[in-house]
Amino acid sequence: MSAPLADRIRPRSLDEIVGQHHLLDPGKPLVRIIESGQIPNMVFYGPSGIGKTTLASIIAARTSRKLVRMNGTTASTADIRNVVNQLDTLEAPNGVLLYLDEIQYFNKKQQQTLLEFIENGSITLIASTTENPYFYVYGAILSRSTVFEFKPVQKEDVREAVKRAFGILEQEQHRGIKAEPAALDVIASACGGDVRKAMNAVELCALSGEERDGVCHVSEQLARDLTQRSAMKYDRVGDEHYDILSAFQKSMRGSDPDAALHYLARLLEAGDLPSACRRLMVCACEDVGLAYPQIIPIVKAAVDTALQVGLPEARIPLADAVVLVCCSPKSNSAYCAIDAAIADLRAGKSGPIPRQLQNKHYDGEDNPRKGQFYQYAHNFPHHWVRQQYLPDILKDTVYYRWGENKTEQAFRKYWAEIKKEE
Repeated sequence: MSAPLADRIRPRSLDEIVGQHHLLDPGKPLVRIIESGQIPNMVFYGPSGIGKTTLASIIAARTSRKLVRMNGTTASTADIRNVVNQLDTLEAPNGVLLYLDEIQYFNKKQQQTLLEFIENGSITLIASTTENPYFYVYGAILSRSTVFEFKPVQKEDVREAVKRAFGILEQEQHRGIKAEPAALDVIASACGGDVRKAMNAVELCALSGEERDGVCHVSEQLARDLTQRSAMKYDRVGDEHYDILSAFQKSMRGSDPDAALHYLARLLEAGDLPSACRRLMVCACEDVGLAYPQIIPIVKAAVDTALQVGLPEARIPLADAVVLVCCSPKSNSAYCAIDAAIADLRAGKSGPIPRQLQNKHYDGEDNPRKGQFYQYAHNFPHHWVRQQYLPDILKDTVYYRWGENKTEQAFRKYWAEIKKEE
């Protein structure tokens, strides 16, 4: 059984790697490190299919150390011990270059097992992860490593790799393969920056293209049929999940309905209706808030409708609500106020509740000033009377500050006129 195309045409030099210009263009620090031959401990962080493993293999070929590959999803502590047992033997006289893929699946104890040998230089570690290493990699290993972030490969770079892949398949299969320029664009766009995914699409296109006069023709429509939805990158518990949710809310907060609808579409295409609904309701309260307080029940009604009808129809009420949030005036005054109140509470600023607010109607014999002294606001003009509500330690503290929007300024004017009468 032949290896996948992505493995058969894996680059063997830095020049053949597509993308990652911020790391691998001539003169970049990582290139100079590799060319020096003195390889430090490194962590490669980024999505799958963008060259992390390929670069590690190229680095290994430039060193005199034995290359050992391990994958965090399958390796055990026994596998780590086997690597350690090779040190200072004829099998690995110059030490080991350990490429550990998916290091986030190693638990803390497994990572600690490597620490001593990383520290004394017996093992040089190149680890890769698709998750944020600052959350998933043991701090002591991170402190002894340099993190390099890999980016999704740009469409233009992927297109060149796709074109090259069709050429290699022509040589392997001893036949012509003619891919329409638009088909190359579709594959390059649909892979979402994942070169491995693009190579898989190329191989499928070559297998299913229309044969005419001994030539395999790959049309734009065929490429679309084979790559539809393949650009979706989504992991409900990974970085991509939180990045999309973050972009979704920030786009609504930034009053950009086009961007917000794009991220809503990504959530719904991934089937993540609950996350879309939750973040939409949070944004209505946090970012629109008192500038348009009626939006809260409106968005809640849209979310209830979406959850009741389910996908795909749920997209309609949610789109209505998203556009409404984007186009509404914004205020985070209440959000800031509650956070300030919580901060004071966590700092120990609380104190006894004022006597007039307590749920008591009697006094002990030791109280020299008997009586609750609560003043019922509705018994006074405009249903308001001045009295102390905050504990003594927080007396005169201001948490809520009027927003500049029309609604809150109307409230401010109303209360300013009433309270100055007292």
